[in-house]
Amino acid sequence: MNFGKRRMREEPEVNLTSLIDVLLMLLLFFIMSTTFVRTAALHVQLPTASEKPAKEPPDTIEIVIDAKGHFFINDHRLVNDRPRTLLRALRQTLAGRTKVPLVIAADGRTPHQAVVTAMDAAAQLGIHNLSIATTHPTERD
Repeated sequence: MNFGKRRMREEPEVNLTSLIDVLLMLLLFFIMSTTFVRTAALHVQLPTASEKPAKEPPDTIEIVIDAKGHFFINDHRLVNDRPRTLLRALRQTLAGRTKVPLVIAADGRTPHQAVVTAMDAAAQLGIHNLSIATTHPTERD
């Protein structure tokens, strides 16, 4: 029988280094992926709206000017090309509605004076919502 030294058993040890590394990585992941809610300093109560529009959108009035400077309002040719005739026809078409959008579509070869006359007639009637129609240029060979 061996009565000599008795061997001491070593206690098992848990290596915490890898566990701490994993926990730090998870902490960093959660910090980086969290979105922080930014609270505003002002508390505003927003108005509510219904699903249906309050009014129908206003009709658009279109003044077309061809290459020779002839005026058309909503596809109706004016009897002559004088500024007074354009002003009267535009006033009659508007019927007092100055908030209606007005689009001027002029041919690229039309005299510049015709476009200026149309813009001047719109300004005299108090129309501020004015657009000039254009097209995208096509590729040339």
